[in-house]
Amino acid sequence: MQQMSFMQVETTEYHPRVCDLPVRERPVQRLREVGPGALSIAEVIAAVLQTPDALCQAQRLLVRFDSLRSLLNANEAELVQVEGIGPITAARIKAALELGRRMCLEIPEERLMIRSPTDIATLLMADMGHLEQEHFRVMLLNTRNGLLHQYDAYVGSLNSSHIRVADVFREAVRWSAAGMIVAHNHPSGDPTPSPEDVQVTRNLVQAGSLMDIELLDHVIVGHQRFVSLRERGLGFS
Repeated sequence: MQQMSFMQVETTEYHPRVCDLPVRERPVQRLREVGPGALSIAEVIAAVLQTPDALCQAQRLLVRFDSLRSLLNANEAELVQVEGIGPITAARIKAALELGRRMCLEIPEERLMIRSPTDIATLLMADMGHLEQEHFRVMLLNTRNGLLHQYDAYVGSLNSSHIRVADVFREAVRWSAAGMIVAHNHPSGDPTPSPEDVQVTRNLVQAGSLMDIELLDHVIVGHQRFVSLRERGLGFS
């Protein structure tokens, strides 16, 4: 027998109007009494919406957008196509999801030391794992592998002819970086390196050796997965 996912089970439930529920069973009241962790995804969304039909609207959103990642990427025009969702409600949804995204990006000072590919992935996964275009991110490090600065050097399909070495290293020189790590995402979700990814890595390793700014790694981010090219020996001699 085919198993249904949690999201599928949740979105097939019938949800009455919030105003027809006993007070203690309404999403906001349940959040206050038992905490957000005890609420279903539909109830959490309904607590954000706070409309009489919030549970029905939350159900429709979960049916229309099959994951929270898809909901995060949806624009206002797509959200308002869902019955009962207007521009103000759509803005409220986007604001709530953006807060969650930014919370994932907040990293305490003591964790800003890069010691392994896992540290890099932890830093970038929430930010880059959902992007619909490829972003080429550069992370500049000091002599202790502490993060100095990070920026996107390129947005678009990654190609060795598009990534100019001078553009990548210009900021590294300005920040007097001792080393750098580069990363980019695969919107498909599959972080398997392509021949172009390996060539870009090789070009940056060669340039870094001339400028005494070591390229420590090139990490490819997918959907909850990542690949370290250094660990696989791709592009690093």
